[in-house]
Amino acid sequence: MNKVILVIIDGLRCDVAFKEMRYMVRLTREGLAARFTLKAEMPSLSKPLYETLLTGIPPYISGVTSNEFKGRSTQKSIFHLTKEKGLINAAAAYYWISELYNCYPFDPPLHREQEKEDMPIQFGRFYFEDDYPDSHLFVDGEILRRKYKPDFLLIHPMGVDYFGHLYGGSSREYAKKTSETDGLLSKYIPLWLDDGYQVIVTADHGMDDFGNHGGESSEERDVPLFLVGDRFTSVCYEPPSQLGIAPLICRLLKINPSKAMNSITSPATMGGLS
Repeated sequence: MNKVILVIIDGLRCDVAFKEMRYMVRLTREGLAARFTLKAEMPSLSKPLYETLLTGIPPYISGVTSNEFKGRSTQKSIFHLTKEKGLINAAAAYYWISELYNCYPFDPPLHREQEKEDMPIQFGRFYFEDDYPDSHLFVDGEILRRKYKPDFLLIHPMGVDYFGHLYGGSSREYAKKTSETDGLLSKYIPLWLDDGYQVIVTADHGMDDFGNHGGESSEERDVPLFLVGDRFTSVCYEPPSQLGIAPLICRLLKINPSKAMNSITSPATMGGLS
């Protein structure tokens, strides 16, 4: 089956992920998943990197170069491409995702829940407070999955980023929140695999020890990538890149990437696909 769930764990730095995400690491050790380290594009900020992960286009080309970007994206995202091919998509995510691809500006009473089959994101549940519980967000995603049976589903929890800003990326609190997110994944990934999904787990950016990101340090730019599903192998032929995530999703869904994706030279041949 050609179905994909993309989990973007906001603000998750790689070293903490590989230490604290015991379920995900165990999957790789058992040969049930592959893991890599990605180097986030610059600037290492959320909105620019949501755009990069979902379109395959770097910020300096997309024009989404800061969190203060106003308006909708001008690029074709995975949401646009799936809709054009008659596939179903959905998102349980922070409201900036809705602003980039569906509705700008975001108005909570109107846009918190969206069923707009004529829009790029066809079915959505969007939160607008950074401390929205991850457990609730995963339930939002599961409601969308069970109700609409999307071919592509985005799940985007914010808890790790929120705790990173409060306590710093080397804090016990940040590590504990990362472990809690791993626990949520351990609950839902088996369900997703049983339903025929390929699962991609990654992050937009990392977090430095002082609770900041946006710069070039490894703590801010190095993020994890886990590939889980029966169509992945543990082989990585070239160093993976964030620019390769959207084209990889297209390959898994068996749809053509956008012309803009094809025009970007990406050092990303992430694993063999069966």
